[in-house]
Amino acid sequence: MTVTLRRAEPDDLMAVGALHQRSRVAAYSSFLPPESLAEPTPEAMGRYWVERWQWERADHRMTVAERDDALVGFSYLGPDDAADPATGLLNAIHLEPDERGRGTGRALMVDALTAMRARGWTRAALWVLERNAPARRFYERGGWTATGVRRDDRIGPSSVPQLRYARDL
Repeated sequence: MTVTLRRAEPDDLMAVGALHQRSRVAAYSSFLPPESLAEPTPEAMGRYWVERWQWERADHRMTVAERDDALVGFSYLGPDDAADPATGLLNAIHLEPDERGRGTGRALMVDALTAMRARGWTRAALWVLERNAPARRFYERGGWTATGVRRDDRIGPSSVPQLRYARDL
């Protein structure tokens, strides 16, 4: 079956959190130790999204992807607080692990870029884990380029360097 995209609803957020955790474990387990990926639990990640959505829903957009009526991915975008107001930030694209390579991530990215243009942004940015080579290739194939800006974040007890990517809209 084909994938359908729709705007997320509050009832989706716990399932989004569980999917987000599964996606993180699958994507990062080749370069992060298990203890870094043990937390948050899928339920805690769902509560995180419920809380975050309460504060950001006015200026952020979450899109969910469904295949055969099952949630298989999501994207999340909003303003880029660290850059100029003409830049939107693609905060996340996450997929069920077995959904990779089926075009769902690409559909979510195209949808996010279209939504950013509709908001009047002329530039898009994102952060990607430096060691996540598959994600970096995915974004590069989508027209994103590394800007040379780097920051450190944490996933559990692990410090993880992130790279900023950008592209014109």
